[in-house]
Amino acid sequence: MNWIFLLLALLAGVVLPIQGAFNSKLAAFMQNPVLAAFSGFVTGTLALLLYVLISGISFSQMSGARHAPVLTWSGGILGAFFVTMTILAVPRLGVALTFSLVILGQMVVSLPIDHFGLLGVAVKEISLPRIIGVLLVIAGTILIQRF
Repeated sequence: MNWIFLLLALLAGVVLPIQGAFNSKLAAFMQNPVLAAFSGFVTGTLALLLYVLISGISFSQMSGARHAPVLTWSGGILGAFFVTMTILAVPRLGVALTFSLVILGQMVVSLPIDHFGLLGVAVKEISLPRIIGVLLVIAGTILIQRF
């Protein structure tokens, strides 16, 4: 496995709870979680636009998107749902429990996606060690919730 992708995935995991805390704080200032999520997406869109402009990526590559199935466009909707729900959950559950539940949800859905090759991903069959991994995440989530 390429170590750089392992590191990048870990880094993505590191920034999610920080993002959740920042977004929750912004929602408190704005007194509206949906507007806070919207503001976050505007900021992210501007950051990506700046990156595209600086890196010289050609906007002409976007023309391929018109051939993408409609379902593939739902990623943005799912991202908006995720950000808004974490903004709502963090002040009530705390960052640790919120993201333990996020990780648990990801694991429960990821195993069948991998096992059956759903959504066009490579097949990676469910195994006993993978099931044990999910059970450990469940145990960790329970411990975080109780203590």
